[in-house]
Amino acid sequence: MAVSVSVSVRVVQVQVQVQVQHGYGGSLFPPHTKGNRTLVWCRGLEMVPRPSLSSNAQPKWNSKHVDVATLSNLCVDIVLNVPHLPPPSPLPRKAFMDALAHSPPHKKYWEAGGNCNMAIAASRLGLNCISIGHVGNEIYGKFLTDVLHDEGIGLVGIVTDDDIVNISNGNSASYETLLCWVLVDPLQRHGFCSRADFSKEPAFPWMSKLSSEVKIAIKNSKVLFCNGYGFDELSPGALLSAMEYAVEVGTSIFFDPGPRGKSLSSGTPDEQRALNQFLRMSDVLLLTSDEAESLTGIGDPILAGQDLLKRGIHTKWVIVKMGSRGSILMTTSRVACAPAFKVNVIDTVGCGDSFVAAIAYGFIHNMPLVNTLAIANAVGAATAMGCGAGRNVATREKVVHILKSSNLNEDDEFWTDILEKNVVAQEITYLSNAMNGNRNRFNLVPFDKVVSELLPKFELPQTVGNVPT
Repeated sequence: MAVSVSVSVRVVQVQVQVQVQHGYGGSLFPPHTKGNRTLVWCRGLEMVPRPSLSSNAQPKWNSKHVDVATLSNLCVDIVLNVPHLPPPSPLPRKAFMDALAHSPPHKKYWEAGGNCNMAIAASRLGLNCISIGHVGNEIYGKFLTDVLHDEGIGLVGIVTDDDIVNISNGNSASYETLLCWVLVDPLQRHGFCSRADFSKEPAFPWMSKLSSEVKIAIKNSKVLFCNGYGFDELSPGALLSAMEYAVEVGTSIFFDPGPRGKSLSSGTPDEQRALNQFLRMSDVLLLTSDEAESLTGIGDPILAGQDLLKRGIHTKWVIVKMGSRGSILMTTSRVACAPAFKVNVIDTVGCGDSFVAAIAYGFIHNMPLVNTLAIANAVGAATAMGCGAGRNVATREKVVHILKSSNLNEDDEFWTDILEKNVVAQEITYLSNAMNGNRNRFNLVPFDKVVSELLPKFELPQTVGNVPT
């Protein structure tokens, strides 16, 4: 007999001495209503399970009312067109950045960046999201705080009482919001630089332990998302503390090493240890095909994913992103593949972050693997149709439009070549515009069937006057 859980709510008040003039502390916003739910801005609502008659919630998530928490990597992107990209050498590159920073660019060039991309995309899909990280008490921090608030995303600061004392004593430089300069040359090539690029220490070296509010945020979340860029802001030890606490309280860990994975794998002993722990202890790993090969030495994306699954202790899913080809999701017993969508690509910045948001949606809602890939590919494609990331990431309307277009970038030769090498080992499903059946010994899943299952979840209700239909 199925037993479900209802919950009562206990407010956990965390005693934090906050100097109001600095704007620091965990409770940054009042309650905010989004749709039919109220988001409480991180005062730490702890949900207490109580037996009742009916619920299909997963047992380990009965007490978790936040869907996704992102960890660190909160920054403001300043997107500028430049006649040429900065030089690769550190000193000239820093001089280039300092010259840009000498006069703050107009606010129209600012955008929320880093993990804000994932949080905004996830919130727009209907997930309840919070961001754990640091923003300063200056114009850029105010901007980032406002963007997250407007998108219905809670913010949990990582500043402690000791840090507030340091700020009061004038040691404030390393407490400023991290800026990332996104530079675009006339050929539409991108260059990126921030102050984290020019220091051997992370941008926020003062963050050495998890505050009570950060722990509450992790405990109350179903998914904790971390990526390799988090190492630019926090020490390996601080990131490991968050990961280990997430494991302890039953929060699923999503990890995307990104381009930093390669440098971390040959970095300091602490960086290498932290990277290996994230690869072993994460529930879901997300990598591009190049990143998977870099970390495993295996060129075949399915074999590389299987290698990461074997190494993992908690690893349930490994997703390999294949760019314009599509994506592959692997478990210990199954492989699902989905071609990408054909769209008019304007800018690929933020596509990977948006993709992760939809993977989290599928994971949390226990969707079929191929459905999860289909919606993730659609969300990534919708972001690529815009310019820049942050508030320009996918909207539900764009995602629905792409799903309805049924314009898959099917490349039978490419997928057959990859899949036939691995068909004996596991059950393989492939999203296709073709009808139900088998092709070359793997199962075809009709795209129309998947779309019919996805649209009710994401299509906004039509209205006549003010009345939903």
